[in-house]
Amino acid sequence: MPTLFLIVLVDLIGFGLVIPLLPFYALRFDASPQQVTVLLAVYSLMQLFTAPLWGRLSDRIGRRPVLMVSMAVSVAAYLWIGSATALWMLFAARALAGACAGNIAAAQAYIADITKPEDRAKGMGLIGAAFGLGFIIGPAFGGLLAGNNPAAADIEIPAWVAAGLSFVALCGVVVMLRESLPADQRGGRGRSRNRFVAILEVLRRPVLSRLLLIFFLVILAFAGMESTFALWAIGQFGWGPRQIGYVFSYVGLLSATLQGGMIGRLTGLFGEERLLLCGLALIGVGLLVLPLAHGLAVLALAVTTLALGMGLMQPSLSSLISRRAGREEQGEVMGVSQSVGSLSRVLGPVAAGFFFGEFGRDAAFFWGAVLVAVALFMAVKLIGGPGAERLAATEPDASR
Repeated sequence: MPTLFLIVLVDLIGFGLVIPLLPFYALRFDASPQQVTVLLAVYSLMQLFTAPLWGRLSDRIGRRPVLMVSMAVSVAAYLWIGSATALWMLFAARALAGACAGNIAAAQAYIADITKPEDRAKGMGLIGAAFGLGFIIGPAFGGLLAGNNPAAADIEIPAWVAAGLSFVALCGVVVMLRESLPADQRGGRGRSRNRFVAILEVLRRPVLSRLLLIFFLVILAFAGMESTFALWAIGQFGWGPRQIGYVFSYVGLLSATLQGGMIGRLTGLFGEERLLLCGLALIGVGLLVLPLAHGLAVLALAVTTLALGMGLMQPSLSSLISRRAGREEQGEVMGVSQSVGSLSRVLGPVAAGFFFGEFGRDAAFFWGAVLVAVALFMAVKLIGGPGAERLAATEPDASR
């Protein structure tokens, strides 16, 4: 598990390097706010269609080959972004990266392969911690490389550095990572099932489908906030890439600390269900406070609340989803989960860009708060409903 953590961490540092800078890439080519948010969404649009395929493929051939392909394509995509001379090249490079982004579903399935059900949230927390640390180091480093002038930011070098980091992660998979899925457990139902049938079958399970809907709503809200935060901060504070990178790094620091060092103990004390409810409530409060930030103190309060909420919500919900799946379908179910998240990351930025352009820069945050309130209501009903008081205690019926 530590080897997987280090590999995913290096890859996500590169991811974090570029993501906060994408709005500045797009503005360099005179993109509108709507085009900026669509640029962020196109990655997830492609991932939406391919994530279940990569998840199923990892069930059939193993996790390691899927990780290798995904990271190899990331290298090519970052190199293309760094050398882009037109807006369409940015869109094409992001689309390519999204189409081959099978690393997170494969990494989550890898964790499911090597952990017991009662340790699943702790294992998923390690992936979340890698995300958090990637967003500590990546945005800060990218901001330092790009500078703090929005008009004259150096946006090529961070992309090339990201390509180098993804290449290091690829070498780590090749040299250090052992396959987690034994040969006699590969294949399963994935050989005979069409992937759309597989998605529909997962969504027919009442509890699992509701967990995925909660995931969809909260990521829809958070993706909208992420995609408009840089534009909001430019208008609100006049910030450049460096300051925005520091904010993302702070969010990553809190999330990594919570998911990497505390989530296992918190899960043992309170259970995934309560942590999910607490996380959703914190995310909603953070989105409501963010538009009120006209100084660093209130901004720090808002982003702290958001980071803590995501740090509690993501591993808890991922663990609950994973525990509703059988061993032979972990990759498939986590791929469907990633696909649901990808759909949110497509629609979230597009909707947030619309609200930003039509109703002002604060509107996207209020819209997100409403979505999270709906997700929280659904979670309360699901957890408090008859026979569902302990979701994590119910082992899945893989034959359903």
